[in-house]
Amino acid sequence: MRKKKEEEGVQTCRALRVVLMHSTAPPPSRFNRRVSVCAEAFNPDEDEEDSEPRVVHPKTDEQRCRLQEACKDILLFKALDQEQFSEVLDAMFEVLVKPQDHVIDQGDDGDNFYVIERGVYDIVVLKDGVGCCVGQYDNKGSFGELALMYNTPRAATIIAKDEGALWGLDRATFRRLIVKNNAKKRRMYECFIESVPLLKSLELSERMKIVDVLGGDKADCFYIVESGEVKIMMKSKE
Repeated sequence: MRKKKEEEGVQTCRALRVVLMHSTAPPPSRFNRRVSVCAEAFNPDEDEEDSEPRVVHPKTDEQRCRLQEACKDILLFKALDQEQFSEVLDAMFEVLVKPQDHVIDQGDDGDNFYVIERGVYDIVVLKDGVGCCVGQYDNKGSFGELALMYNTPRAATIIAKDEGALWGLDRATFRRLIVKNNAKKRRMYECFIESVPLLKSLELSERMKIVDVLGGDKADCFYIVESGEVKIMMKSKE
């Protein structure tokens, strides 16, 4: 009897060993990692209104004049009304840089959007472990919006070549005022296109191209070519 029980015990152990060997369930993780902000989905249509208080960084009259001058040609601000634009200016803060300062680094999470007031900045992209300069900002422009709009890591490193000045806008304010407002206006244009009988037969991709055109700067009318040819020309700012 005792020998029989020992044999049953051996068989049970073998069976248990076989089950463990063929089990596909992974072992439980010992860590509960926080998801990176770049992995968190952001949908301006679904995201609730930001309940955080309005951000205001005090500025002198001289600073505000310089900031307005730096922001006057920034495309992302064109769709804002005067009140929204004023709130953006209130929330922006001055950043002074020195030569070789890294304003942002490729692969980092996005924290701020930057507008250039003065200074030259190299755009460096890491390829096969080697940093390559692929472009340059020369005393004007803006950068950093893609990581905030699409929840992706920084696509490039921005390095100051000399002393300069930037104006930063925090992630939360950028999303609340810029991303949501642009999405709202885009929906308005989409509804307009869908209400025009002549345009209902267009494919979705074609309607979206019209929406992109309507979202341009200082458009006062909309043209449809019925016949003939149209030559498209763009005037350079240089």
